[in-house]
Amino acid sequence: MRRVGQYIMFLGALFRNPESFRTYVRLTFDECIYVGWNSIVLVTIISLFIGAVTMLQTAYNIVSPFIPDSVIGLIVRETVISELAPTITAIVFAGKVGSSIAGNLGTMRITEQIDALEVMGINSVSYLVLPKILATLITYPMLVVMAAFLGISGGYIAAEVTAVVAPVDYVQGLTTQFNPFIGTFAIIKSLVFAFSISSISAFMGYYTKGGALEVGQASTKAVTVSCIAILFGDFLLAQLLLN
Repeated sequence: MRRVGQYIMFLGALFRNPESFRTYVRLTFDECIYVGWNSIVLVTIISLFIGAVTMLQTAYNIVSPFIPDSVIGLIVRETVISELAPTITAIVFAGKVGSSIAGNLGTMRITEQIDALEVMGINSVSYLVLPKILATLITYPMLVVMAAFLGISGGYIAAEVTAVVAPVDYVQGLTTQFNPFIGTFAIIKSLVFAFSISSISAFMGYYTKGGALEVGQASTKAVTVSCIAILFGDFLLAQLLLN
């Protein structure tokens, strides 16, 4: 409970004694490149393979002659958009970006750079952490949209290459009974996951104590706790928004 209270106070400090708006714009833009742009290649590779594997496994498990092949495309669309794109990408994102955020802030803590900012009268939480959270909230939903598109595209490529299902049937399934809310649901999940990953990772790194060993441990804890928060948030959002 002490850590939970410390985390809440940490979030409250984000908006205390803020810097100028121009400063946050510059810092947030830099973080967007670091957090979002540098994750595109990894998200692209993972999304394509997730979509392809989902299509193949769905096709191999639906063997009833009474179920049309177009259902495969429908299942891939629903699964990728509502679950795989936001959640699997979030877990990978936590491993790459979350650990990096925790490691950077942890290094700044043990080298007393954060203490130097505090001595100069700068709110180090607001100056260092808020741009990271804002950048993650901006870029991660974009990555989720890209991951959903690439996941569906990966399923189509797999259908073309393997001929397990006719591409025309796959496309027909993609356009059948589409509920626009699943897109909204994916965006809501992406915002929750983005905030969880960035804030938890920053919290773990900011309060690092010790030396280089503790920085590594803080990064590991950041990824572990972020993944737990992602899975818990995924379950909670499904219960709240889909019932």
